[in-house]
Amino acid sequence: MEKKVAVCTADAAEMGGPYSQAITHNGLIFLSGQGAVDPCTNQVRTGTIEQETRLAIENIRIIMAAAGASLSNILQITAYLVDIREYGRFNEVYEKYFHQNHPARTCVQVDKLPFGLRVEIDGIGFVGSRSGAQNS
Repeated sequence: MEKKVAVCTADAAEMGGPYSQAITHNGLIFLSGQGAVDPCTNQVRTGTIEQETRLAIENIRIIMAAAGASLSNILQITAYLVDIREYGRFNEVYEKYFHQNHPARTCVQVDKLPFGLRVEIDGIGFVGSRSGAQNS
């Protein structure tokens, strides 16, 4: 049985704290929640739901690439929105990244998110032969 391995890349946002950007185990990748954090500066970039959704998904894309996979390897997404009335606008951006063979998805409204974010996204995917490799 393969042991769990942290995926860590300086190319994606790093907010510190006691968690990994992602964990791989037995060919699966479990992505921590990503929000509107600039991957170059690690600064929170709150803005419109569209801007925040793009940054969150870009961080997921970067982490998946560090694990040797892509967004097409995402199996399931959970999106947490502070205002469910922005669901349609969130979807417009989301569909640009996940336009074929959509992942299973849950989208819920939450009362608050860290750092005043409007959206946070986590997910589960699969990785290929490079799974388990620690990246920087």
